[in-house]
Amino acid sequence: MTQIGIYEKALPKDISWDERLALVSELGFNFIEMSVDETDERLSRLNWSQSECCELVGLMQKHQVKIHSICFSGQRRFPMGSHVKDVEIKSMELMWQAIDLASDLGIRVIQLAGYDVYYEDKDIFTRNQFIKNLEKSVAYAAEKGITLAIEIMDDPFINSITKFLKIKEQIPSPFLQVYPDLGNLSAWSENDIAYELEQGTNSIVAIHLKDTYAVTGECQGQFRDVVFGEGCVDFKGCLETLHRLNYPGPFLIEMWSENSDDFRSEINKAKEYLYPILREAGYDV
Repeated sequence: MTQIGIYEKALPKDISWDERLALVSELGFNFIEMSVDETDERLSRLNWSQSECCELVGLMQKHQVKIHSICFSGQRRFPMGSHVKDVEIKSMELMWQAIDLASDLGIRVIQLAGYDVYYEDKDIFTRNQFIKNLEKSVAYAAEKGITLAIEIMDDPFINSITKFLKIKEQIPSPFLQVYPDLGNLSAWSENDIAYELEQGTNSIVAIHLKDTYAVTGECQGQFRDVVFGEGCVDFKGCLETLHRLNYPGPFLIEMWSENSDDFRSEINKAKEYLYPILREAGYDV
C-alpha cells in the first residue's frame, strides 16, 4: 500500500507529541514529517536529550506512526552558503545536530531546502560554499546512515531536478538524493515536468503534494496556502508519470493549517481531492 504522510504544520501547533501522533493515526496517515524551521522554538529540538528522544520513540511505537523525515527549513535562517563566517559555522553546527537527532529518533531522511542563501545576495561564492558544505554534510550523514534529500524550491538556485542533478554529479553519494515538491516544480514555467520527473526517478526519496500559483512575467507566484485544485499543478499528469516510472515511495501532503480552527476539515478536503487522483494514477491509497 502507498504510504501517505502529513506535514507537522498541518496539525495544531500547541499540542504534545502524544496528541500529534494520535491525530496522525486518527486522520488515517502513515507518517508525519517533523518541522525544524527558522524559529528558536523548533530549532531547540536539535538539543533534545537522549531521554526526550527515547520518549518520542516510545510514542511512535504506541501510536504505530513514524516520523518519516525532518523538514530542516531552519537552514533558510542559517544557510550553508552564507557570506558571513559565523552564520556558516552555525549552519554546520545545526546540520550536525539535525543528523544526530535523526539518528537518535530512527528517522532516515532529512529534507534540506535547496537554497545556497535566502536572505543574502547570491553569487559564485555562495554556490561554492553551499556545495563544499553540502559535501561535508553528506559525508557525516553517511556515517549515520541518514539520507540528505534536497527539496526543489521556490527559489531559482534549485528549482528543478535538473539543477539538483548537476550538484549530484559533484557529490555522487547514495546518501544525497532529491525530494521533489510537485507544487514548486510546477510553478516554474521553464520546467518540463514530465521530463524532470523522468530525469530524477532514480534519486527521488519522497514527493511533496502541494498546489501553487505559477511564476509569470506579471506574478511572482505563490508557493504555499493554495487550495488543492485551484493552482497550476497537473496532479493527474504528474502522478501518472510517477506511476509509469515505477515510483514506489511515500507521498507527503504539505499544508499550513496549524493555526486553523477547522484543520480537520481542511485536511479532509485535501484528501478528498488527492486520493481519487492517486488511485486513478494506479496508487493504492
